[in-house]
Amino acid sequence: MYRCPVTQPSTGQACYRHPDRITGLSCTDCGRAICPSCSIDAAVGQRCPECVRRGGRQKTINMRAGQMRRSAPVTMGIIGVTVGIHLLSYLAPGLWQQVVENLAMWNRGVAAGEWWRMITVVAVHANLMHIAFNMLALYSLGPQIERELGGVRLSALYVASAAGGSAFAYLLGSPNDFGVGASGAIFGLFGVWMASAVRRRNTAHGRYLLGQLGGILAINAAIPFIVRNVSWQAHVGGLVAGFVIGQIWAKARGESAYAWHLISAALMTLAAFAVVLT
Repeated sequence: MYRCPVTQPSTGQACYRHPDRITGLSCTDCGRAICPSCSIDAAVGQRCPECVRRGGRQKTINMRAGQMRRSAPVTMGIIGVTVGIHLLSYLAPGLWQQVVENLAMWNRGVAAGEWWRMITVVAVHANLMHIAFNMLALYSLGPQIERELGGVRLSALYVASAAGGSAFAYLLGSPNDFGVGASGAIFGLFGVWMASAVRRRNTAHGRYLLGQLGGILAINAAIPFIVRNVSWQAHVGGLVAGFVIGQIWAKARGESAYAWHLISAALMTLAAFAVVLT
């Protein structure tokens, strides 16, 4: 374990393991300055070798479906509930219609005080392609975030991003707009990864992430012009909420980080409600 003196020049700090390397990166857990060579990627921020070693040996695992369910139960639970609700559209159309009417994001309903619609909108989808796209994105992004941060924080991020997406859909839409889908929440997960990529934009991996996410976001930006009735407002709102939360989470370190993560997600949710309902 290296205990190198750390200087703090105006352009950054010296890596604690390589004093001759000035860097703008720091460990998300302990806050020590680390250069790109010492930085180990995490879902939110990056970690130094000492914190990774303290957390136990790291290894890559090719997971099967059963292992995925055990390692990311909240992600798989969200997918299961969402798919189960959508199955009602085939098994019990009348009941499904009632569920949609009560859970969808309806601007007039929210204006009348039905605030829960800003969150419950994630549970209902318009058609098979709609739910397949969103759940595949959640399956791809959710487990890695959940394995690193836990199911509680993933749930908090999902809810806050959904609220942010709904707030944008309300403010930038028309009073009669009636929307369904988890796109706002899904784009919140993209936002967290985007925040991580922006922080590491001067590293090879950061540039790679920005390129990957940039391509995905460009495709989604084009979808509203190709597919009718797609709410780009919810996409943008969820992305902004996730990006802001990701930046805040990366700065919260130490024993109080967990509490600050939950508090910041809760404040983001409340802010979305306040903007719409006041």
